[in-house]
Order: sequence, then C-alpha cells, then structure tokens
Amino acid sequence: MGSPCWSHDGLIVVSNPHKDKVKLTFSQGASLPDPDKLFNNGFEGNRYRAIDLYEGDSINERALNNLCMLPWLSIWPG
Repeated sequence: MGSPCWSHDGLIVVSNPHKDKVKLTFSQGASLPDPDKLFNNGFEGNRYRAIDLYEGDSINERALNNLCMLPWLSIWPG
C-alpha cells in the first residue's frame, strides 16, 4: 500500500498516516515561503519540510491551501 501524493513534473507533497499523526511532506518545502508558520518538522534538511497534524489540531485551511498552491504557481506564473 502506498501513500497519497500529489505531483506535477515532480513530487509536490506526500501524505503519510502514522499511528498518532498525519504527516504532509513537501518535497521542495525548504524553498517555499511559509508566512503562516505551518511547517513544524523537517528543519534539519535543506530540501524537505513537513507539517505534522495530530488529532484535535486546528487547521488553518486558507494557509494550507495557499501553501499547497505555491509549487503550482511557480510552474504556471502569471
């Protein structure tokens, strides 16, 4: 069984279910602006960034949607 992922000309984000959380890992997350401070994991590397979501966490849907759209916007500027 694989993990859900979203890609276009390369991997954008992968979702991994864990026992206590769901991890959204952005393959080029280190290069994405994160003004809403959604990334809370993966800071030790220079490529990936992740968002760990735990049961009961509130989700800033607007910010998450904006973050997910950034890689697409860089593919199709303007």
